[in-house]
Amino acid sequence: MVFDDNMKIGSIDLGERPVLLAPMEDVTDPAFRLLCKGFGADMVYTEFVSADALVRSVGKTVLKLHISPEERPVAIQIYGKDVATMVEAAHIVAQAAPDIIDLNFGCPVKRVAGKGAGAGMLQNVPLMLDITRAVVEAVQLPVTVKTRLGWDADHKIIVELAERLQDCGISALTIHGRTRAQMYNGEADWTLIGEVKRNPRMHIPIIGNGDITTPERAGECFERYGVDAVMIGRATFGHPWIFKEVKHYLQTGEALPAPTPAWCMDVLRRQVRDSVRLLDERRGILHARRHLAATPLFKGIPHFRETRIAMLRAETVRELFAIFDGIQERYFNE
Repeated sequence: MVFDDNMKIGSIDLGERPVLLAPMEDVTDPAFRLLCKGFGADMVYTEFVSADALVRSVGKTVLKLHISPEERPVAIQIYGKDVATMVEAAHIVAQAAPDIIDLNFGCPVKRVAGKGAGAGMLQNVPLMLDITRAVVEAVQLPVTVKTRLGWDADHKIIVELAERLQDCGISALTIHGRTRAQMYNGEADWTLIGEVKRNPRMHIPIIGNGDITTPERAGECFERYGVDAVMIGRATFGHPWIFKEVKHYLQTGEALPAPTPAWCMDVLRRQVRDSVRLLDERRGILHARRHLAATPLFKGIPHFRETRIAMLRAETVRELFAIFDGIQERYFNE
C-alpha cells in the first residue's frame, strides 16, 4: 500500500509539508506573489478583498482579483460582515477562477475588526458560521478559513470553533497563533494550534501561522505541532528568498548557505522594478518601501540611519538604485 503524505485542499495537491505566503494588505500584490512563488512558495494568497467594495464594483478592489497562471495555486481572500454580501462577493470571485476562496476571520486592524469583519467575527460566532456555510454552498471552489485563537486571552475559542467551521464544509483552516487583542504583539502561541490538529474529530488540513521567521522554526512547527502546512507573513518583507531557505531546510535538514549581499541586492532591485511595472513609478516605489525598511540585509550595518532615510525618501527608480549602488560599494564590496 502506498501512503500519500502530500497535503491536499480539495483536489489541489500542495505536496509534502507545504510553505504558504500569507495574505497581507498592501504586500501580496501580483508582483510579490510571483517573486515568492519563484523562490518556492507552494501557494500564495491575494491581499484582502472587501466584499462590500467588490459588490459595489470599486475599481481598486476589482483589480485585486487579477491573478496570473504562473502563480497558481492561488487563493483569493475576502472579508465582510453579512451573509448576502459575502455570498455575492464569493460569486464574483469565483468568476476570476482562483484555486481557492479564503474567508478572512482573522484581520485584527481596527478599520476591519472594529466594524465586525475580519477578527471581529470572533465576537459573533453564529454569524461567522452562517457566512461560512452560505459561501461553501454558493460556490464550487474549495472554501477555506483563516482566523485567530479568539478575541482575547479570556476567550480562546479556537479548539471548539475549528470543529464548527469544519462542520460548515470548509476544506482547510489556517490559524494565526494570537488573539485579536494581541494584534501582532507578543509571541504567537502554537500550543492551541497543535491541540486543534490533534483533535481526533478534525479531518481537514490545519495550517499554522505566526512568527515563522527562520527555516528551523518552520521545521519545529511541523514536527512539534503536527500541522499540515505553515504560512509565512511578515518575515517575507524584504526577504522573499526565505521560501528557498525554508524549503531547503525541510528537504535536507540543513541550512542553505547564506546568499551573498550582491545577490540579495539584485533580488531587491528586481522587486522594485516588478512593483513599478505593475503600478507606476511613484506608487511602485511606495509599495516597495516597507520591504526595503524591513529587509534583514541592512540590519546591523553601523551608521546606516541616514542611508536608510535617503532610501525611503527616494522618488524615482534612478535615485533609489543610485543609493543601492552606494550601499553595495560602501558595505558589500566583495
